[in-house]
This record gives sequence, structure tokens and C-alpha cells, in this order.
Amino acid sequence: MAPAVDVETPVDAIQGLKAKAKQVDRSIFPDGLKTTGQHPPLYDKIYPYSAFPKRIEGPTEWKAEDYANNPERWVHQFSEEELAEISKTADRFMELGLPLTGINKDNFRLPGLEPSLTTMRRELLNGKGFILYKGFPVHEWGIHKSAVAYMGLGSYLGYPVSQNGHGHILGHVKDLGEDSTQIDKVRIYRTNARQFFHADDCDIVGLLCIAKAEFGGESDVASIHNVWNILQEERPDVAELLTKPIWYFDRKGEVSQGEDPYIRAAVFYLETPDPANPDREQRVYCKWDPYFVRSLTRFSDKGIIPPLSPEQEEAIQLLEATCERVKLHMILDIGDIQFVANTHTLHARTAYRDFGPDSGKPRRHLLRLWLSVPQDEGGWRLPFWDSDEKKRGGIQVDDTPPVARLDAD
Repeated sequence: MAPAVDVETPVDAIQGLKAKAKQVDRSIFPDGLKTTGQHPPLYDKIYPYSAFPKRIEGPTEWKAEDYANNPERWVHQFSEEELAEISKTADRFMELGLPLTGINKDNFRLPGLEPSLTTMRRELLNGKGFILYKGFPVHEWGIHKSAVAYMGLGSYLGYPVSQNGHGHILGHVKDLGEDSTQIDKVRIYRTNARQFFHADDCDIVGLLCIAKAEFGGESDVASIHNVWNILQEERPDVAELLTKPIWYFDRKGEVSQGEDPYIRAAVFYLETPDPANPDREQRVYCKWDPYFVRSLTRFSDKGIIPPLSPEQEEAIQLLEATCERVKLHMILDIGDIQFVANTHTLHARTAYRDFGPDSGKPRRHLLRLWLSVPQDEGGWRLPFWDSDEKKRGGIQVDDTPPVARLDAD
């Protein structure tokens, strides 16, 4: 079935965007690659609900009980040999005096680990969509070497993209005391509030635990294909509503010159056809964050965009409740690295409380990576103009340069 044409995107407009993406100032972006940033979908590539599968089967559709009592299926303890290779390569990189923003597979060689990282990358993209590594010696290595080693590992999964308007390619998930109720201005990862089930603006997100909270801050992951099956069985009307491009997503001021402050999009999409294999499956893809949908009253109150309808409000609640029903719960200890695919899983975090200032213990601190995987390197075929760009997605404001600081700012 052909897509349901909403607004057809002119071919010359797409080619113009692609040409602009290649006109990169190497004095700002030394590798010649710039995060493409947030964009509306290609509306003529969005399929109607009738084209979606009634049921999804396969490795991307899983239940919590498949893994909760089988950690060997999703937890990997770093061996002494693996850590020795990572440590040696990180030391060599640091001796070169290169910036963290310059890490890539060519200057961070891991010949021993590369085969298993390739397998893990494939499992993230086409399988269950998550993995937990344990045993990264962050206390022994310190923050700088840990960041180098972590970003070096990440380079085998994808290309690091900017996570905010400041160009951070190494993010810091930390409570900075910002007001979590000001959701039109504040990014929730900079608070200690609960993060509802969501996907980030990248293909794979990584989290390295440097310090834990006194209480909370625990992680949940849900298979969106399991969620889809439940919605199809119990509330197909909600499933259909989530496939329509009637949802507005806030950009919270992180916009380049001339761009709209919000994006109209769907929540569930079908992959675009594979030009090399037209019979290849078009998988169900999810792009969702309720905080970015609920923060737009400054526009809807003025009649600039429509407010959320009662049906949309119900859909938001039902999507969250369904993820809660099927979630796999996990706790990240110090030295753990969690990688999660944003294409076919949603993840959440419980609210947390840091240790008191007199405890002598640090605040909860996770290092975050957003990694992109273009479709010609195994990434999903997405209905966005930048689907085949190396640094697709992320958040890019004009020519803000990429930075990788060692603490939050």
C-alpha cells in the first residue's frame, strides 16, 4: 500500500537539505560531519493505519519474563582481557592529545573486541534492542579516561550526535536543580524527576553510570512491538490515532534560524521500502516523548496549534500504562553501561533522590551518548530526509560546534 499523502515534499527541497548537510565548515566540524538535527517527517512517506501489521512477531517483540530471570541473555560482564584492551587503547588515544570529539574507530582500534561489538550492534538494531555491560572500572580510571574509553566503545555502534543546543556529544544526566515543572524550558534529564517512557532523537542511546543516587533513578525498557500488539488487540482506535501525523512535538527553543519551534509528526511509522529489496519487511518504528508533547500550551493557548484532544490525552495515558505493563526493570550500578535502541524500544527512569550534601557522596551522574546509524550502514529506513546521513537526528542549532565536557554545564 502506498503512503497516505499529507503534504508532498518537493524533490528539490530534499536535495537542497542534503546538499546543505554536506556544506560543512571543517574549522567547526573537523570530521566533516554535522548533526542534522530535528526535522519534520516526509509526510508523503507516512503510511495509513491500514498498512500497519495487525501483529508483530520476531526478536524485536519480547516480554519482560523472557529476560528478567535470564540475565545471561542481555548482561555482559567485561573480562580482564577486554578491559586491558580498552585501557591500552584509551591510554594511547590520550597520549595523542586529540580531543574527545575526535574519537572514531580509526583512532580507537579494538581488534579483539570488534567482533563482539559488531554482534551486539546487530542485536541492538535488529533484535531485542538493549544490552547491559558491567564492570567498567570508572573509579580506577577516573572521569577523563572513562569518558575516552566509553566514547571509543560507542564509535563501534554509531556516530555521536549533538544532544542539545549547546552541542554536547557527551551528555551528563545529573540533577542540576532545575525546575522539572517548567517542561517548556527544562530538559528532564537535568532534573531528578521521573522520565516517562520515551525515545531519544538518535538510533542508540548509551548510559555509563559514574555515581548512583541514594534512592531511585532506576531504569525500565519496553518492547514497542509488544506494546503495539497489545494496542492492536485491546485498543485499535488508539493504535490508529498514534499513526496519524497530528501530534506536535516541542523543540524547547533548541532551533536553528528559520525553523519552527515545534514539529508535527506521528508517533508510530512504517519504515520506507528498501530500494534494493522491495519485498523486505517494513518495520514499525516509534518516536515518542510525552514531555515534548505536553509542553506546547504556550502555542495551543494562542490558537497557533490545536490543543491535545481528549482522545490524544487518553492515548498518552494508555501508551504509558501499556509500557508499564510490559517493562523490563533494571538497576544500573557504578561501572555499568546500558545501550538501548530508540527505534523499537522505549525507556524510562524512576524519580530519584541524591545523597545529602553532608554525606560526602557525589550526586547521581551518568554519561550519555546519542549515536546515529544511517540506513546504508544498517540503520532503519526512516521517513525523514536525513535517513541516509551519517549523523542523522540529534539536536543541532545553527553551527554550534560539538563539545565533550567532563561534567555538566
